[in-house]
Amino acid sequence: MLFGILGETRAWYDDGTEVPLGGPARRSLLALLLVRPGAVVPADRLADAADPDGAVSPHAVQSQISRLRKALGSGAVIEQAGAGYRILVAPDDVDAGRFERLAEEGRAALRAGNPAGALAPLREALALWRGPALDGLADGETAGPAAVRLEEHRLGALEDRIEAECRLGDPRAVIPELRELVGRHPLRERPAGLLMRALAADGGQAAALMVYEETRRRLADELGADPSADLRELHRELLSAHSAPAPAAPPAQLTSFVGRADEVTEVAGLLRAARLVTLIGPGGVGKTRLAVEVSGRDEAAAGDVCFVELAPLRDGAALPQALLGALGLRENGLGIGAGARSPADRLTAALSDRTLLLVLDNCEHVVEEAAALVARLLAVCPRLRVLTTSREPLGITGENLWQVRPLDGAAAVRLFTDRARAARRGFTADQRVVGRICAALDNLPLAIELAAARVRTLDVADLAARLHDRLGVGARGSRTADERHRTLRAVVAWSWDLLSAQERRAARRFTVFAGGATAEAAPRVCATDDETLESLVDKSLLEVAGGRYRMLATIAAYASERLDAPEDESTPAEPAPGERASDEGTAGITDDRASRHGVVTPAGRALTERDVVERAHGQWLLELLRTADPHLRRAEQLEWLPVLAAEHGNLLAAVRRTVDAPDTAAGLRLLAAASTYLWIRGASASVAPSAIALLDQLDGEPPPGLGEEYVLCVLLAASGTAGRPVWQRHRTSAEKALAAAWADGRTGRHPVALLLWMLRSAGEADPRSAFALVSSLHDSPEPWARATARYVSGFGPLGEGDTDRAERAFGTAVEGFRALGDRWGTALALDALAGLAAGRGDLARATALTDEALALTERIGALEDSADLLVNRGDQHIGRDPGSARADYDRAAALARRAGSSTGLAAALRGLGDTALLAGDPAGAEHLYTEALERADPHWIRSVGTRVRTLAGLGRIAEARGDSGTARTRYREADGSAAVMGPDTPGALRLLGLPEDVVASIVEAGEER
Repeated sequence: MLFGILGETRAWYDDGTEVPLGGPARRSLLALLLVRPGAVVPADRLADAADPDGAVSPHAVQSQISRLRKALGSGAVIEQAGAGYRILVAPDDVDAGRFERLAEEGRAALRAGNPAGALAPLREALALWRGPALDGLADGETAGPAAVRLEEHRLGALEDRIEAECRLGDPRAVIPELRELVGRHPLRERPAGLLMRALAADGGQAAALMVYEETRRRLADELGADPSADLRELHRELLSAHSAPAPAAPPAQLTSFVGRADEVTEVAGLLRAARLVTLIGPGGVGKTRLAVEVSGRDEAAAGDVCFVELAPLRDGAALPQALLGALGLRENGLGIGAGARSPADRLTAALSDRTLLLVLDNCEHVVEEAAALVARLLAVCPRLRVLTTSREPLGITGENLWQVRPLDGAAAVRLFTDRARAARRGFTADQRVVGRICAALDNLPLAIELAAARVRTLDVADLAARLHDRLGVGARGSRTADERHRTLRAVVAWSWDLLSAQERRAARRFTVFAGGATAEAAPRVCATDDETLESLVDKSLLEVAGGRYRMLATIAAYASERLDAPEDESTPAEPAPGERASDEGTAGITDDRASRHGVVTPAGRALTERDVVERAHGQWLLELLRTADPHLRRAEQLEWLPVLAAEHGNLLAAVRRTVDAPDTAAGLRLLAAASTYLWIRGASASVAPSAIALLDQLDGEPPPGLGEEYVLCVLLAASGTAGRPVWQRHRTSAEKALAAAWADGRTGRHPVALLLWMLRSAGEADPRSAFALVSSLHDSPEPWARATARYVSGFGPLGEGDTDRAERAFGTAVEGFRALGDRWGTALALDALAGLAAGRGDLARATALTDEALALTERIGALEDSADLLVNRGDQHIGRDPGSARADYDRAAALARRAGSSTGLAAALRGLGDTALLAGDPAGAEHLYTEALERADPHWIRSVGTRVRTLAGLGRIAEARGDSGTARTRYREADGSAAVMGPDTPGALRLLGLPEDVVASIVEAGEER
C-alpha cells in the first residue's frame, strides 16, 4: 500500500486503486502518523489534529484509529505504544519519504559534479507533489513544522533541478521559471544567484547585475542585511568577467558559406544531445568550415567556445599544452614551476566545472593522443562538450559520428560560381560545364575553390579539359591508394601543376611554418616576393587571416612532400636576402649553393632544400626572439608579448628540428633567446621535453661559448614534470657556467637567467651559492640584472630577521623594475614588500601593495599570479574582516581552478581552512587543510608558506581535540618546512601571520627533533 501526504492525504492499494479513508478527521490522523513512519505520536497531538478546538476526546481518538485500521486493512499496521500510536510502513511507501530520498540523491549527484545524473531523480521527486504538504491538516504542534520542513525541501529540490539544467547548458530555458521563483521568494538568495548565472550565461550580464542590485536593496530594506559572501562574489565575477583570458574563438571566415545550412542545424542539434560529435570525411570535404559554422550557432554553443587548430602540432604529446594555450591559460605564474601537475592534469582541473564547447580541428595526425585526452576530459568534466574534425573516428565510447559528404550538384555549382566571381568580376559560364568540372572534382569544396581560383587566367572550357585528363584516374582511383590522398591528392596536384615555378617554390617552402607567418617572415624564409605570395592567396593555396599568411593543412601536406623531393625546375630562383650565410650555422644557404660549396648538416649529410629552408626559418626566428628579448624586460613588453605568442607554434617546431637534426648549438640559442618570453607567458613546460632532449646530447658540460644558453636550457628542462632529475644532474655545471658569464664585472647576454636561477635554487637544501652569485650583482651595469640582484639580496636579511634591511632591498628592486617598465619584476618585489608590511602589522600598507601588484598581474593576464595575490590579501584581511578574506580565498580558488594551478588552489584552500577554523568549524577546516596539503608541491619554493600554515592549522585542530601527539607531529613538520625560509624560524613564522601561541608551539616541537 502507498500513501501520500504531499497534497491531500490519500492512500492507494498496490493495484493503484484508492483506499476510501473516510472523513477529514481520519485523514488528519493518518497524515500525522505518516509524517514520521514508525515514530510514536502522542494521543493528545492526534486529538488536536482531528479537531483543533479540543472537542475530540482520547476515547474519540481511539475510535477514529479503530475505523482507520479497518479502512487500511492489512495494508498497514497501526499500533498503540504507550500514550500514543504509530504506523508501521516503510519510508518509501510514503510519497514524502520517497521525495526526500530522491531529492537527496539528486543533490548528492549535483555536488559530485554530475548534473546529468542529478536531473532524473530531482524531476521524479518534484513530480510526487500534488499540492501543499499536509493539505487540510490543522497547523498544530507537529503538523505545522512538518509542513514547513517539507515545503522547504521542495523549494531546495526545485533549485537543485534548475541548477542542474543550467549546468547542462540550457540557461535560457530556465530563466522564466527563475524569475517567477525570485518573485515568490524575493529574500531567498539562491534563486537570485541562479537567475544571475543563467542571465550571464545567456549574454545578459547587465540584466544579471540588475537582479543583484534588486536583491541587495530588498535585503537591506526588509531585513537590514547585506547579501551573502557567495552572492557578493558572484557579483564581483560578473563585474570582472571581461578581464579573464578568453578562449580561442573560431577563425573568422573570409568567404560565404554555401550548401550546408541544413547540416549546420542538424549537427548543432546532435551536439545538444550528445557530448562528443566527430565530423569525419576526406580531406577538402569541408569539415573545418562546417565545424566553424556549427560552433557559432546559439543552440550548439550554450557556453563558451574554444577552437583549437591541431594542424601545427607535430607531436601528439603536446596536445594538452596546445589546449591550455587555446583556453588562454598560462603554464605557470610569476615563479618557475607548476609543481608535479602535468598539462593534462592542469587541463582537467581547469575544465572540471566549466560549460564549454571544445572544437578540435584536424585530429587525424594525433588521433591516438586526441582520443585518450578527449575520453579523459569527458569522464571528469560533466559540462564539457567536444566537436572534432578528423579523417578517421576517435574510436571511443560515446562518440557520435557525422559523415561530411561532398556537396550535392546544385550546391557545388553555386560554390564554384561564387568563388569564380570573387576571382574575376562579372564571371558567367554555362552551368552544365561548371557542373561537369565539379563532378570531376567529386564535388569536394576545397577542390572546387582551387579550380574556381584559376578562372582569373583560364576559361571554363580549358579547366574542363584539364580536369578530364589530369584527375580522371584520381577521381576513381585504385582502392590500394593511400586513403587520405585518394581524391584530394589529385585535386591538390592538379592545382599544383597550374602554378609557376616561383609559386611552387614559395608554396613548398611555406610548409616549414607552424601556425602561419607574418607578411615580413614569409617572403624571407620562402625566398620569394610579396607578389608571388599574393598570387598564392588568389589561387587559394594560401589564405590571409589576422594579418598572417596560413596554408590549409591538406595543401601543406602535399607541398611538404614536394619539399622533400623538389621537382626539376629549369630556372632555380635567385636567393632572397634572408638566405644569406650565417656565422651561427648554414641557415639561409640555398640548396644549389650548398651542393656547390659542399655544405653538410651536423649529421654529416649533404643539405637538401628542406634543410636550407628549415635553417632559414630557424635563423629568422632567432633574430626575432633576440630583437624582442630586451623589450620583454621593459615597458614595451605588452607590445612584444603578443608578437612572440603568435609565433609560439613556429618556436616549438624550430626547437624540435634542432633536436632531430641534431643541432644542439642551434637549439640552445633558440631556447635562450625565447626564455624571457617563455617564463613571463608561463609556457616553459611546452619546451621542457625538447630542452631535456638537447641536454641528453651533451656530455654534461656546456658547449664552448654557450654557457648561458646551457644554463637556460637546464632551467627550461627543470620546469617540466620530468625535470627534477635533469636539474640535479646539471645543476653544478650550470651554476659554474652562470657564474663565469657574470664574473669580474662582465655582463651576460641573458640577465633573466639570474632571477630564474635563484628562484629554482631557493627550494634546495643549500641555496647559499645561488644567493651569493645573484646578490653580488647589485652594482651591475645591466639595469635589469641590478634590480634582480637587489630583489634577491633582500631575502638574506629577511631570513636573519632584519626586516628593515630587507625592506630597503625590496624597495630598491621595485624602483629598478618600475623604472624599466617591467611589470613582472615589479609584481614580484611589491609582493615581497607586502609580506613585510603584513608581518609588522601594517595591514593597510600590505593591502595597498598587494592591490598594486594584483593590478599588474591582471594586466598581463596571469591567473595563477592573481590567485596567489588574492590569497595574500585574504591573509591580510582575515583578522579584521573574515568575510572579505573568505571572498578573496573563494575568488582565488576559482581563478586557480580556471588556470589548472594545483599550487594556487592549495593556497586558497588553506585560506578557506583558516576561515572555517575561525568560524568554529574544525571539521570543515581539517577537510580543507588536508586537501591543501595533498595539492601543495613540497619541492616548490612558493608552496613553503602554504605547507607551513596548513600544517600549523592541522596542529591547532589536533591540539583542540586533545590529540597532543598528532599536534606535536604536525608542528614538527611545520618547523621542518619553515627551515627553508632561513635560520630565524620564529621570525619567518610571524611573517606568515601565525599567532604567537602557534609560533611557540612550532618552535618548541622543532626543538624536540
